[in-house]
Amino acid sequence: MTSADQKPVRVGVFGLLGSGNLGNDGSLEAVLGYLRADHPKAVVDALCGGPETVAARYRIPATRLHWYRGEYRTASRAGAIVGKGLGKLVDVARTAAWVRRHDVVIVPGMGVLEATLPLRPWGFPYSLFLLCASGRLFGTPVALVGVGAAPIGDRPTRALVRWSARLAAYRSYRDALSRDAMRSMGVDTVRDEVYPDLAFALPTPPATGPAESKGPVCVGVMDFHGGNDDRARAEEIHRRYLDGTTRFVRALVEDGRQVRLLTGDQCDASVVDAILDAVDSPLVTASDAASLADLMRETAAADSVVATRYHNLVCALKAGTPTLALSYAAKSDALMDRMGLGAYRHPAREVDADRLLEQFRELERDAAELRRTLAERNLVASRQLARQFDDLTAALFPAAEHTHEHALRETS
Repeated sequence: MTSADQKPVRVGVFGLLGSGNLGNDGSLEAVLGYLRADHPKAVVDALCGGPETVAARYRIPATRLHWYRGEYRTASRAGAIVGKGLGKLVDVARTAAWVRRHDVVIVPGMGVLEATLPLRPWGFPYSLFLLCASGRLFGTPVALVGVGAAPIGDRPTRALVRWSARLAAYRSYRDALSRDAMRSMGVDTVRDEVYPDLAFALPTPPATGPAESKGPVCVGVMDFHGGNDDRARAEEIHRRYLDGTTRFVRALVEDGRQVRLLTGDQCDASVVDAILDAVDSPLVTASDAASLADLMRETAAADSVVATRYHNLVCALKAGTPTLALSYAAKSDALMDRMGLGAYRHPAREVDADRLLEQFRELERDAAELRRTLAERNLVASRQLARQFDDLTAALFPAAEHTHEHALRETS
């Protein structure tokens, strides 16, 4: 059979995509870029959280992840509880039918194997388990590509995550800590590889930072309430984070600095509004970035970045801008270490504005050296992600790979 005679490969992408999280959508964008470059005849569609957004932005057909539209609202009334429970049963059949229509399913990046933020087992972990179990049942390989993982204390969540990983046909991780976490949960990771986060495969905007010594500072904020194990003191953690971050922004303004507030999810808007109200200065403005590309342009135009969300950090580091992490999880620490900026971290749970300001001044003092370091590390990340996509092609598209190799031999 010739290449022209082969049926197009049917590829499904899956996750909380189009739901307002820019990092998740950036991971999807990176995978779509790979598919369009390396497998242009592939027919792609999505099962996702925000199908309208995904269909409009990426021009692929998209289906709603959950039958019950109130899936992520707290169910307090009897009707809502019944609807949510019925939805869990309906989603078994919906997910299985969707998987069965595909040759390959890809889960693009995201922290799908972690619970570093509040998470219930019957939410996304259950959906991921249905996906991977359906893939195994119908012989459709499910690939968890460049995903994040972390130790999970909650037993039901841990069990669903462990079985999802075991049932997947392919796994790669965005850092070694993620692979170690899955190994500790009993998953055989001998063949699993570690590559940089998928967002490092996105195009890099040109650096447009100002020439003067004191240019704008991007501060990436987050509606941060701690992790899955912090629910009892979530409000205390949030108040401390917001107070410390606000004091830091106010100190920058008192120093005459322009501050650009960045977010990474729709839920972060409340934190931006609180800081704008508290500081009340024309030097502080809010970004309306709607994608990781937008965030990269914002960070590329800044002198330096202080950020909380993981993909705010990725964007700043990818843009080559000196960055200080308000770190809330080991994944942020691992990212900063990988990019050579491990010394520039501050705990998001215990924001000390005075100490943060000291660290920020150290960051700016070392800016020239850090920009050189980031340029070198970004080149390495680019080469590693090229290998990630080659690895993915070999694992999921063997027929296409065989045809390509045959064509090369015919022309040699």
